[in-house]
Amino acid sequence: MLKKNIFYFEKPGRENTEECIEIAASSVSEGYKHVVVATSVGETGVAMAKKLHGKEVNLVVVTHSAGFQEPNHQELLPENRDQIVALGGKIYTGTILTHSIETAFSQKFNGLYPAMIVAQSLRRLGEGLKVCCEIVMEACDAGLIPEREEVVAVAGTIRGADTVCIIKSAASKRFLDVKVLEILAKPRC
Repeated sequence: MLKKNIFYFEKPGRENTEECIEIAASSVSEGYKHVVVATSVGETGVAMAKKLHGKEVNLVVVTHSAGFQEPNHQELLPENRDQIVALGGKIYTGTILTHSIETAFSQKFNGLYPAMIVAQSLRRLGEGLKVCCEIVMEACDAGLIPEREEVVAVAGTIRGADTVCIIKSAASKRFLDVKVLEILAKPRC
């Protein structure tokens, strides 16, 4: 039997970021070799890179795709990108798996499509948990982390981090092999 602490935050949001980074770093000290963290403008990615700098860990920082907020716009600030890379992190910028072509069809034809059903189902456990699953698959798809590994995933609700979990990794093509093994922290609401 495995016995661990789970942290439940009173509310979602960036005020939980520092605690989530500590929880993720603690997991690395337990032997996890891969950390995947979501970031938009790069603040959470930089904070994680600073915390893990000098440790033997594969840090992958996953950003929104170009054009996510508006056409021709990249949210990740260049200075944050440079700092993450200088601290040894890898950066993946690409399409969010549950927010791509289907979103365009849904908006145009008012329909509901499988990826949107998956996203809404995962959101029942929290926005951060949905994002954790997505970023692990995206990192696998890009070849930045191996499949079938236990990975520390960190994400949040809008900005910052409020969710930490251990996920058995798989590429998006093998979505049904993705397993949330442990939830270490999440908002209770």
